Amino acid sequence: MPASPRYPSLTPTTAQLALTLVAGRRRSFRKDAQEFVGRLSPPLRAEGHKPPLPLGGRVILANHYRSPGFRAWWIALALTAVLDEDIHWVMTAAWTYPDPLRSRLLTPLTRQFFRRLARTYGFSLMPPMPPAPHEAAARASAVREVLRYVAGHRQPVIGLVPEGGDSPGGDLGPPPPGVGRFISLLASRGLELLPAGVFEADGALCVHIGEPIAGSVLAEGAPEARDRQSADRVMRAIASCLPERLRGSYSRGGAVHARP
Repeated sequence: MPASPRYPSLTPTTAQLALTLVAGRRRSFRKDAQEFVGRLSPPLRAEGHKPPLPLGGRVILANHYRSPGFRAWWIALALTAVLDEDIHWVMTAAWTYPDPLRSRLLTPLTRQFFRRLARTYGFSLMPPMPPAPHEAAARASAVREVLRYVAGHRQPVIGLVPEGGDSPGGDLGPPPPGVGRFISLLASRGLELLPAGVFEADGALCVHIGEPIAGSVLAEGAPEARDRQSADRVMRAIASCLPERLRGSYSRGGAVHARP
């Protein structure tokens, strides 16, 4: 079995980022992504074709890849480096844990750190998944913040990982409720939906850029049904950018069961 890629951690860029976080200054994620990805061994493998950026902007929609030694921030780093665009990523506001000890100790620390990181790179924070009932207002506020960003920028590029967290088996899983509606809102603003897959194969980190989703993802029917249908279409487009082994319930003939 091929060895996993070697992911750089302690680099000059890491030290510079730490100083920037302490000072509370802004920083270019696009430049940092190029620097980190340039140190991957073996080099990042890019597949597919990057379409020209449309006048209305686009939403990058990717899977939440998981494997031993891989950290989720490499999803954003790899896609930003390959697309070479200033992507406004929607990132989790904190890491959550199933056990009370880590929830009490680590979740507040990650919340503080991610708040600083989002300010440094100009990203938007979304309450962690799965959704907690008491964070409904915070989720609505985060959605409005992203929509304001779209309205205030020419050719905005939004980065989104619909699953919002790891799936139990590490393959592609359904997103939480509400994600389909959120993506539909972005599409209704004229943004192109561009699916992408991030995964490891033959010892290398790979990015596969898919074809833009054709037509409207806006569905009909009751709100919950529209949400599921829109999310399903998006997730199947993401699945088409992944090896069959990682498509999970979106593999050919697979049954999709929504998250609670």
